[in-house]
Amino acid sequence: MSVEFAAFCELHEPRYRSYARVWFQEPGAAHRVVRLALRTLAEVWPAVLESPNPAAAAWQILRDTVTEQHALAGAERLRPDVDADEDLAILHYVVGLATPEIADVVGVDTANITSQLRQTHRRRATDW
Repeated sequence: MSVEFAAFCELHEPRYRSYARVWFQEPGAAHRVVRLALRTLAEVWPAVLESPNPAAAAWQILRDTVTEQHALAGAERLRPDVDADEDLAILHYVVGLATPEIADVVGVDTANITSQLRQTHRRRATDW
């Protein structure tokens, strides 16, 4: 494991686990899904580092792994078709991350996160 990858995991794994717990109520399941995503990320880490936005590439791997494992578990509590704006809302309103933290996790600038959260809040306020 490279130093860069270890540092990335140390920074992002707790946030990833908090997100996964929204999908998998049992903490052990959320932990396993995040570890699976990080193993997948480790396999492509050099390519991720060379990508224009490593945080966004890593987030997509996590998101894909969560969606896949959620479907395999036959879970029905949350929809597997949650879109990117709803992911931001989950990270902000459910997980409790501030917009700079969300920007760091998903690889998007803070202003964009703020704008998307406002739009999502207007659209979905009655659903929460």
